[in-house]
Parts: sequence; C-alpha cells; structure tokens
Amino acid sequence: MTQFKYKTSIKCNGCIEKVGPELNATHGIEKWEVDLTHPDRILTVEFQSDSDEAILNSVRKAGFQISAL
Repeated sequence: MTQFKYKTSIKCNGCIEKVGPELNATHGIEKWEVDLTHPDRILTVEFQSDSDEAILNSVRKAGFQISAL
C-alpha cells in the first residue's frame, strides 16, 4: 500500500460529492480524504499501486486540478 498526497482545487463538500464517485470507482484505492481546512486542499489517497496515474486521471475527469506534493 502506498500513500499519495496532492494539492487540489477541491474547495468544498459539493466538490467532494463530485469527485467522490470517480475516486470510489478507481480500482486499487483503499481510502481517500480531502483536508478542506488546509489552504492547498490536500487529497490523501491510500493506493495499492506505486503508480498514481489512475488517481490523477480520476480527479481530472471530475473537473479538478491536481498536482503531487
């Protein structure tokens, strides 16, 4: 299991509701959460792979910006 952290443009609970189905449907994601109190809106993902391309694609598909920390 690998933990990834990202800076995102996810700003509110409505955004989380939009990105949630994409992340939940991504094979290999065990757990994810967004820290809305952090200025960079940090997304933390526990993933069963060393490659995070699927995570990046899922967040972008939902319409949000994402970059690795």
